[in-house]
Amino acid sequence: MGEKVSLHPDIARPDIARPDVGQAPSRRRSRAGLIVVLLLLVIGGVLAWRLLGPAPQHPAGRSAGLGAPQTVGVATIGTGDMDMVLQGLGAVTPIATVTVRTQINGQLQELAFQEGQIVHKGDFLAQIDPRPYQVALEQAQGTLAHDTALLHQAEADNARYQQLNRQDSISRQQAQDQVFLIKQYQGSIISDQAAVDSAKLNLTYCHIVSPVDGRVGIRMVDQGNYVQTSDTSGIVVVTQLQPMSVLFTLPEDNVGEVQRQMQKGPLAVTAYDRTDTTLIATGTLATTDNEIDPTTGTVKLRALFPNTDNALFPQQFVNAHLLVETLHDVVIAPIAVVQHGAPGAFVYLVKPDDTVSVQVVKTGISQGERVQITDGLQAGDRVVVDGLDRLRDGMHVSVVAPTPPGAAAPAGPARPHGRHAHRKAPAGGTPTAAPSTSDSG
Repeated sequence: MGEKVSLHPDIARPDIARPDVGQAPSRRRSRAGLIVVLLLLVIGGVLAWRLLGPAPQHPAGRSAGLGAPQTVGVATIGTGDMDMVLQGLGAVTPIATVTVRTQINGQLQELAFQEGQIVHKGDFLAQIDPRPYQVALEQAQGTLAHDTALLHQAEADNARYQQLNRQDSISRQQAQDQVFLIKQYQGSIISDQAAVDSAKLNLTYCHIVSPVDGRVGIRMVDQGNYVQTSDTSGIVVVTQLQPMSVLFTLPEDNVGEVQRQMQKGPLAVTAYDRTDTTLIATGTLATTDNEIDPTTGTVKLRALFPNTDNALFPQQFVNAHLLVETLHDVVIAPIAVVQHGAPGAFVYLVKPDDTVSVQVVKTGISQGERVQITDGLQAGDRVVVDGLDRLRDGMHVSVVAPTPPGAAAPAGPARPHGRHAHRKAPAGGTPTAAPSTSDSG
């Protein structure tokens, strides 16, 4: 009989090795995970080497790690003239504003003006009924004539009395009394003449004329009313328009310089509107007040304007610009280049190798979009005027569209301490380009 083979799964030939069917998938997954980990490590190493390893050099010697140079616009520092202008708030104040009132009592017979009319000194404005004052004049003239006749009679009698007194025909006392009587009549005539003059003056007051050249306002009383000297409103107001004055104030610190410049000649004053943008009139400084207001620390000044075009209106609010002095051949920069931060006022100076450095400067007066540089820059220096936002000290820049010297900005009203746009620096002293505003000393 042949050999029997057992089919039981637990019985097998000892010399035949059977693979472990459950362990094979687990081993394959382990190998795949290991490969993924190795790939991630390789990729991470490459990225770390690119980021942290030595940076390749550009042909111009710039580091690729800093990126492309910052594109900026520059301006070339130049020299020129700048006006030192002081600005003050003011109001248009007429040289003369007269309320026309009656100087006598009576009925207002006539108004000879139109509201808003331009009148001249001596022009007829109103008429008060003159008849009562004409009668008073005639009475005074009659009294004067009567007393004058008495005086002449007394003088004739005195001549006879004095002759009789020399002949001892009358007493000496009678002759002296006649002399005293003459003096009494002389006094009466003086009083009568004064009454006549007063009556004539009242007649003159009945005819009311303009006391100044100017423009009449709205009438305050109508024709036919009875007016009196006690009336406070008056008949009409006449305001002088030519010339016109502007009263404005300046800080007391500027008084000394203004006084010194006034000794050299008249100073020009320009009046701008409420927004300080539109020129209204041009005139000259007339005078300064004789004292400083201790409550505000300011002094009043008066400027005169011809006002031939009536551009200045009484009580109008204006901005007065006083030209104190013109500075010649000063260093001028665009106002936008001056930044403010931890080092104070500074600019970004462009070096010959197209890198920028922080240059501390001192500023003077400003005029429009220009500012005077008193220290830190000189004519011919290049400074960054555009693209300041991301600049750092020592950064490479790419210069475009340079501005020619002296072409900083158009001239405008100048102030000794204008307001400029500038940047602040963060803690630590490194200037940045965050926009801000402040007074530039």
